[in-house]
Amino acid sequence: MTHGHVAYGLRAQYGMFVTPDTVAAWERGRLAPTEQELTALAGVLWCSPADLIAAATTLREHRMARGLSAEELARRVGVTEQAYRRMEDEGRWRGTERQTAALAECLGLGPRALITATGGDERLAALLRDAATTRWQAYVKPAVKMLPLPKALVESALQRLHAEYHARMAATSSWGASGATGDAGRAYLEEINEHFWAAVGA
Repeated sequence: MTHGHVAYGLRAQYGMFVTPDTVAAWERGRLAPTEQELTALAGVLWCSPADLIAAATTLREHRMARGLSAEELARRVGVTEQAYRRMEDEGRWRGTERQTAALAECLGLGPRALITATGGDERLAALLRDAATTRWQAYVKPAVKMLPLPKALVESALQRLHAEYHARMAATSSWGASGATGDAGRAYLEEINEHFWAAVGA
């Protein structure tokens, strides 16, 4: 189909007045269709919205790829539609532990994809840095709230991060160490997310 054919299909089947140039911009990634436009585009092209999303990363993209409306997903997760839309627009999830687990299940997301989709990468990194450098026990509950993982697995991972960080710090601050005191510990903290995912097997 040419861009003109697609634009005609959108107008004839869905009443959307989209120019062929706009269709071309969508195709080249210069513009992003709205949720309604993406659904209509999938209809014109005889495919699902998921087929048109190269790699979903945001909550909205994952929801659209699953063919769920914001209202339906909010109901399944247990939040109001207004609250869900606000979190989706802001790119930051603030649901409870139970709601987070329901969100992951509805969207078919593993822990790592869930953290990215809910805008939690930086928050998780900060939490993990604090757990590694101070008392890790205090960060188990906040981590479990963010991630649909068993508490015992999170405890084990945080304890491991703490032990590894302090072992590196002790090794570089011993009497025989060079002037690079703390460099190994800082490098470990910069890659803390990767160390955590390795510890939980994700």
